[in-house]
Amino acid sequence: MSIMTASRGFIPGRLTAPLWRRAAPLQPGGVRSLRAQTSDLNLQSVTAEPGKLKTIDDLPGPSLATTVYWLFVKGYADKSHAMQVEHKRLYGPIWRSRFGPFDVVNVATPELISQVIRQEGRYPVRTALPHWKEYRDMRGHAYGLHVDTGPEWYRMRSALNPKMLKLQEAAAYAPIIHGVVTDLLQRLELLRLRSPDRNTVNDLAPELYKFGFEGISSILFEARLGCLKEEIPTDTLRFIHAVNSMLTLSESVLFFPRWTRNIFPFWTQFVQAWDDLISVAKRLIDQKVKQMEEQVQRGEEVMGMYLTYLLTSNKLSLAEVYITITELLLGGVDTTSNTMSWTLYHLARNPEIQNRLYQEVVSVCPDKQLPTTEHLSRMPFLKATIKETLRIYPVVPGNGRLTSENEVIVDNYWFPKETQFHLCHYATSHDENEFPDPEHFVPDRWLRGEPSHSQHHPYSSIPFGVGVRACVGKRVAELEMYFALSRLMQHYEVHPVDGSPAVQPKTRTLLIPSKPINLRFIPRA
Repeated sequence: MSIMTASRGFIPGRLTAPLWRRAAPLQPGGVRSLRAQTSDLNLQSVTAEPGKLKTIDDLPGPSLATTVYWLFVKGYADKSHAMQVEHKRLYGPIWRSRFGPFDVVNVATPELISQVIRQEGRYPVRTALPHWKEYRDMRGHAYGLHVDTGPEWYRMRSALNPKMLKLQEAAAYAPIIHGVVTDLLQRLELLRLRSPDRNTVNDLAPELYKFGFEGISSILFEARLGCLKEEIPTDTLRFIHAVNSMLTLSESVLFFPRWTRNIFPFWTQFVQAWDDLISVAKRLIDQKVKQMEEQVQRGEEVMGMYLTYLLTSNKLSLAEVYITITELLLGGVDTTSNTMSWTLYHLARNPEIQNRLYQEVVSVCPDKQLPTTEHLSRMPFLKATIKETLRIYPVVPGNGRLTSENEVIVDNYWFPKETQFHLCHYATSHDENEFPDPEHFVPDRWLRGEPSHSQHHPYSSIPFGVGVRACVGKRVAELEMYFALSRLMQHYEVHPVDGSPAVQPKTRTLLIPSKPINLRFIPRA
């Protein structure tokens, strides 16, 4: 199926309104619909008197010297996920961290996380990104989802949601995803046949990163970028490099004060990475705009999918489309690639679990039949396998909330507006009280009726977030992982390389493998 075909078309006449026209601001009455998914959260303003409660100054936590010791002497600089667990053990479920310009309240139980979320207001803010805002101002770009706040943020988010978060809408992307999965299978087959034993794929993660990049780009830009080809196009390589550079440099730029920008190269490199990102994204989007305008001039019906929807809806300006599509790309690659890497790593080391997954897949889709979204509804163990991977390795081990609208009470502490909270997802998803034997890979803990099923708090593992700030690409990421994993099981039995060591996670903003994952892919009969 062509990328330009879809279950729903767009009327050419809708393109007569200028694509650059800015949509009207959201009216206050529209907030309720987006919050329907979290209607259980009773959003109330804080009414308790602050004097009767403890404050941030009463919280335990490490001193600056202790934090430096943990990071650079005890070696937790790339293990901040594990430091969550240790600090929770030392200081309890809520503590304060101060380092450089950061003053953060950490919460590390599902109940405390839910208390923060319940009071986050109509327009929650994850964390301040002043360096992103500074770049946008310098270049005259729109702010986008990660910089804009309040009603303007919500207006943009409301425009992006319908074709992403509704399962029936996301299902329309299945043919595109399958095309990318086919390319992944061909790439893995090529790599394994090149190996000395004609079975081994070394350093699997970069290949899955290319798969994730190609998959989300195919949906967002309605164009294939060639990430899985033998010779990757130059513009695509520049795009991939820019994504990696920007995310890597973002922490450094945020940490160092502005007066150091003429001393260290981080800011210049950060700006260059963003320039490259916007340049490639703009070229792809402009290419689509031109194609659509030519179709209108010929009197043809304009057909397409996500980008076409955004360009024809007139809910976003063209400048906002440039930046929001780029931001969606940034958040849509690592979820798929990292989760798939860890899933295959554990399946290779747990042949019983792998065989059970294989039997489920072939019972629903025999003879290597392409799975559909309806088939996926009959694969509970497949979904449980991905859930368990995301529990052990949440892609983002911690998330932020800035209390921009309300004063809040968490536990028996009162916090003013502009308090930065760190939601310690890694610590909660590795809590023995929530998940017995938490370091072990047990997909059954997600299946009711199984002996290993865990009764756990709904906020104990929320890898895609929750509420109005939940990941907009959740449905697409899940489809990518479900389709890729089920088809890999149809074609290969996965084994570890003999003598390969265990791979531990490390934190590089995201939770990634600390060393290459090498696996053997044995073709199934």
